Amino acid sequence: MSEDQKKQLEQQLWNIANTLRGKMNADEFRDYILGFIFYKYLSEKMRMYANTILKPDGMVFTSINENTQNGQAYIQAIKEEAVEKLGYFLKPSELFSQISKRGNSDIEGISNFILEDLQRILTNIQLTTMGTESEEDFDNLFEDMDLNSTKLGKSPEARNDIIAKVLSHLDKIDFNLENTETDVLGDAYEYLIGQFASGAGKKAGEFYTPQEVSKVLAKLVTTGKTKLKSVYDPTCGSGSLLLRVAKEVESVTNFYGQELNRTTYNLARMNMILHDIHYRKFDIKQEDTLEHPQHIDERFEAIVANPPFSAQWSANPLFTSDDRFSQYGKLAPKSKADFAFVQHMIHHLAENGTMALVLPHGALFRGGAEQHIRRYLIEDRNYLDAVIGLPANIFYGTSIPTCILVFKKCRENPEDILFIDSSQHFEKVKTQNMLRAIDIETIVNTYINRTVTDKYSYVATLEEIAENDYNLNIPRYVNTFEEEDPVDIALVSKTLKTLETSMQETDKELIALCKELNIDTPF
Repeated sequence: MSEDQKKQLEQQLWNIANTLRGKMNADEFRDYILGFIFYKYLSEKMRMYANTILKPDGMVFTSINENTQNGQAYIQAIKEEAVEKLGYFLKPSELFSQISKRGNSDIEGISNFILEDLQRILTNIQLTTMGTESEEDFDNLFEDMDLNSTKLGKSPEARNDIIAKVLSHLDKIDFNLENTETDVLGDAYEYLIGQFASGAGKKAGEFYTPQEVSKVLAKLVTTGKTKLKSVYDPTCGSGSLLLRVAKEVESVTNFYGQELNRTTYNLARMNMILHDIHYRKFDIKQEDTLEHPQHIDERFEAIVANPPFSAQWSANPLFTSDDRFSQYGKLAPKSKADFAFVQHMIHHLAENGTMALVLPHGALFRGGAEQHIRRYLIEDRNYLDAVIGLPANIFYGTSIPTCILVFKKCRENPEDILFIDSSQHFEKVKTQNMLRAIDIETIVNTYINRTVTDKYSYVATLEEIAENDYNLNIPRYVNTFEEEDPVDIALVSKTLKTLETSMQETDKELIALCKELNIDTPF
């Protein structure tokens, strides 16, 4: 598929999504449209897999008569293999295309009311996984799609009409799943998630990292590697960052993530499956990462994260005996969990691994416990490898300037820390600032080569960091001061004298005019 065709698909999906826009807010209709796309994807994968099994018998999946004994035997045999291979099962009558045709049928005597059957099918997808390896990955995946919600329409008939319309539009689109060399649908799905994020306001940052920032993080943690055993995101949102890392290498053996928000957790699992990540290759949990970590004994080769900025957490004194925090001597402040996420990620980082995360700029220079933790990470552990300043207004829902911190347990350059100031390198798109391809390339190349560039990057020794009392504020290390042109004082003085003479002449003329008009002068 060409780039133009890809963009056409993205636009088609966005247009279909807008069918629901007038009925509910972006957060709500996002869940419906992405859920329906996911249902269509599962149906297409099921049909293709079943047709492969049936090919020796000269049959196709949709030709099976479910009401005959022979048909039931075929369905049972296919179900056993599908649940093992795909992780779920759909009957021929439950496929997206079949439901869409029924919902839009105008044949006399055939009801086009599909709401109840559709809700049952979405539930059945989950039920087919019960007691199997894939059960957790499909558990309640469609729980945010309430087809009886009055937001879709006041009456059941009105709700049925709008859903049938959406299904019909989606049914006409070929997702091109047979072409295993491309991931067009996955890219289109990512596009939609991004579109929803840009239109969802403040909440968007909870589930989506701008693609350009994701690219930077992914490239930083995969530098010098072609394969990864594992990648982990402790605040994985929709899973986009994990998937972005996979695009930078030939293969990733396993994906791990944790997400607090239930709806976003469902979105992350859908996103993984829709990008053809096998259910055995990803392990995404739903819980509070800091309070209830779900992968506590695991160590990961690559870790990426865009944690919620300066979030609150319990800072429970019991955590001083937690392996993630105990060695530091202090916990991150209750009102700012930024370094609690850093400590959590350091705990999970493998000896040969790299981690990169986004933090608000304040985390670089705030005092108290945060300064104490920074000092420990640099002076005692020597894990901090680079500090990268990003432009302000680059994240959805906040305009604050941010930075990327890169950590390694086995650093190739243990005597210094690289500072990059990319805060002035961006393109303004509408109300948002965006990193351009050249900006991303410059950041990554500067990091790889540890290049020192005037007013852009600087390699600071550990002694310099200590002299600055472990304050990592980038302007302390990268001098971006621009000298102003010298001022010719003599010329300025001459100009002022000329202006003074001109003003005196004007005053005389004004006084004369006031006398002529017999009015008071303004002086």
